[in-house]
Amino acid sequence: MKSNKKLTIAGWILSGLLALMLIGASASGKLTSWEGKSEMFAKMGWSEDVMFWIGIVEVTVTVLFLIPRTSFIGAILLAAYLGGATATHVRMEEPFFIPIIVGIAVWVALGLRNPAVFRMAFAPPSVLHSTETAGHSD
Repeated sequence: MKSNKKLTIAGWILSGLLALMLIGASASGKLTSWEGKSEMFAKMGWSEDVMFWIGIVEVTVTVLFLIPRTSFIGAILLAAYLGGATATHVRMEEPFFIPIIVGIAVWVALGLRNPAVFRMAFAPPSVLHSTETAGHSD
C-alpha cells in the first residue's frame, strides 16, 4: 500500500472521529433536551432557541466537511464556527484551547485527505504564484 493511500485513510479516520465528536457529542447537546440545559446555555449568554440553531449550523458545516466536493468550504466554515466557540469560552473565562485544537485537527484531516491543502498552506508564495500563472501568457 502506498504511503499516500495510508495518509488518505488516516485523514478519513480523523475526519470521521471529528464528525462523531462535533455531531455526536457537541451538536446533539444543542439539539436535544436535558436537565440543566437552560441554565448552562444562559451562563454562556445564549438562549436554548439560539443554541438549537447553532447546533444545526454545526451539523451542516460538519457534513459539508465530510463531502469531498465541499470539504474545503466545510473546513473554512468549521474554523469560523470554532472561532465562535473559542470566543465564548474566553468570555466565560474557561479553558479555550479545545476548539483551537479541534480546528487544527480539521485542517490536518483535510490535508491528509487532500495533499493539495498542505501544498497550498505551506508552499512558498513564489511557488504558488508560478503554478497559478503557468500556461498564461501576458
